[in-house]
Amino acid sequence: MLKSNYTKNLSEAGCDEAGRGCLAGPVFAAAVILPKKFKNKVLNDSKQLTDAQRKELRPIIEEQAIAWAVAQVEVTEIDSINILNASFLAMHKAIDKLKIKPELLLIDGNRFKIYPGIPHHCIIQGDGIYLSIAAASVLAKTYRDDYMDKLHEQFPHYHWITNKGYGTEKHREAIQEFGITDHHRKSFRQLPDQIALSF
Repeated sequence: MLKSNYTKNLSEAGCDEAGRGCLAGPVFAAAVILPKKFKNKVLNDSKQLTDAQRKELRPIIEEQAIAWAVAQVEVTEIDSINILNASFLAMHKAIDKLKIKPELLLIDGNRFKIYPGIPHHCIIQGDGIYLSIAAASVLAKTYRDDYMDKLHEQFPHYHWITNKGYGTEKHREAIQEFGITDHHRKSFRQLPDQIALSF
């Protein structure tokens, strides 16, 4: 089981993002403050869980968390400020939305833009170490998946219901055949040779 907390006494918010490497769709982020005594044997890095496990964990996290929030940054802003800064912004927006201000931020990864008034620790592969970061990864992933599933209804030929906007073979084949949509990230390399794109 993952670790319950980084410190003994501070209120900690785990933060993580989802969709950073996708060719299409927003980047999502979540921030979660869990009780110090929270335990769950299944909760882990969302990438290590099945879709069914993530869906089962989401209401547990939402019901038992002291506070949680999810935020997103749209494609136009990703293209404007780049995906790294957009990921930081999404995390900041999620932290902004927390009903309780944490005393410490646990960030998945090795870099973060300072959030005013709250110290942070960057933890590489933190979503596989701390429950609060894992919880944030599950919320960010499931909310983004839901968003992409709805977009799929409008653009079924890109297969977003299965690839969630990542650059799978079917997704790239559809880009080559149909061009890109307003939901594609124009700052990303959509095809290896960048041909046959409709802007």
